[in-house]
Amino acid sequence: MLTVLMIVSILLIVIVLLQSEKAEGASIIQSGNSDLFVNRKERGGELFITRLTYILGIAFFILCIIIDIL
Repeated sequence: MLTVLMIVSILLIVIVLLQSEKAEGASIIQSGNSDLFVNRKERGGELFITRLTYILGIAFFILCIIIDIL
């Protein structure tokens, strides 16, 4: 069970690092026209990475609870 938690943890770290590229353009300190709060729909790969992040985060949380109970 602990090895599954380690695998999920590593995958979650990798996926979050992949998402950091998406957030580079959304800087709070920008000069000129800021589109920080514009609603953008995710498509294709971005949508897949976002959903995979949610799934891995939930799996990590559940695995931590299960390991704590056992």
